[in-house]
Amino acid sequence: MSSFNPRHKIATRTRLTEVRYEIRGELARRARELEAQGRKLIKLNIGNPGAFGFRAPEHLQRAIADHIQRTDPYTHQQGLPEAREAIAAFHKARGTPNASPERVFVGNGVSELIDIALRALLNPGEEVLVPSPDYPLWSAATILNDGRPVYYKLDRDNGFLPDPEQIESLVSSRTRAIVLINPNNPTGASYPRALLERIVEIARRYRLLLLVDEIYDGILYDDATFQPVAPLAGDLPCLSFGGLSKVHRACGWRIGWAVLSGDALACGDFHHAMDLLGALRLCANVPGQFAIEQALHGADTIGELVRPGGRLYETRRALIESCAASEHLALVPPAGALYGFPRVVGAAARDFDDHAFALEMLEQEDVLIVPGTSFNVPYRDHFRVTLLPEADVLREVFARIERVLARRAEQAQRPSAVA
Repeated sequence: MSSFNPRHKIATRTRLTEVRYEIRGELARRARELEAQGRKLIKLNIGNPGAFGFRAPEHLQRAIADHIQRTDPYTHQQGLPEAREAIAAFHKARGTPNASPERVFVGNGVSELIDIALRALLNPGEEVLVPSPDYPLWSAATILNDGRPVYYKLDRDNGFLPDPEQIESLVSSRTRAIVLINPNNPTGASYPRALLERIVEIARRYRLLLLVDEIYDGILYDDATFQPVAPLAGDLPCLSFGGLSKVHRACGWRIGWAVLSGDALACGDFHHAMDLLGALRLCANVPGQFAIEQALHGADTIGELVRPGGRLYETRRALIESCAASEHLALVPPAGALYGFPRVVGAAARDFDDHAFALEMLEQEDVLIVPGTSFNVPYRDHFRVTLLPEADVLREVFARIERVLARRAEQAQRPSAVA
């Protein structure tokens, strides 16, 4: 009998080498090491409201507490009937065709449902059109379900809006779906109706599934508006994602949902596949599902935060003003969501490496940001920050960013030494 060699490494899946998730990756691990050494960091890498002092609304907390005695058993794999009824009614009111409880899937956050949806859809080598920049889970879930993400550009010179003609040019015989993230993470763009109508027509022309991440649908600033895609899609299959994490500040409850709209015959096999995969994981977190009805049909609690004087609005103002005052930064002001995606410009951008910059900010300035390349873009001159801290904290962060960029600009402009 051969003896076990404790130094023999366990092989891992090779496709994991294609996956990046720097939001919680190498830089976040280094941040934990620095915190263990006693360093106090400002961490702007994750859109996690509870980590910045936000609380889920009290009426949502009460809804869970009032029903906690009903939360011990598994529930139906698609979710509690009353939760699915509440989601269906919400979507019906916004114009989603065929919105019914039978077409609603409740999951452990939108993240789980994205993975389930792509697992239900993809055969090896099939393609999904994904925005660049994207929320990197979309790319990772496509890759790990044996698909191939094909990126369409969100043009920073056009407010980070996609170009429908470019999207159509990327469609091939292996394309199965188009992903839309609206309002967008990481850019904060909010897509106008006319643009979405053109993308819907592309999906209709090539019989593609629309996968629409609308988790930030209630987080909008100034005169920005939100246009749901499902009402525009009509009988075209469309899977719309939402949840409690962002608008309702309840990330840790892990409650998300997906609503499948469109022609019943066209959606039938995909519906059954999602139901099967949902059954294999038994069910989503049950206590949090009792908060869904109050979240969707109870008092609005996000509006006061995104209006002038509200906390999110004022932190966004701090972001815009800080970038405007800098000779080293340019910004497309976010119209929605919880993030800014500044670009480094001028002398500071010469030979700029976003990962090296993020590491320098962490090691020297005690600030954790996310390099722009983490969002699957081909350029290296952007970074993402969250809008969740108080405005004064974000102003301090950008003062530190300015120091680092000013040093870089000075070094870039310094004449090279002549031997």
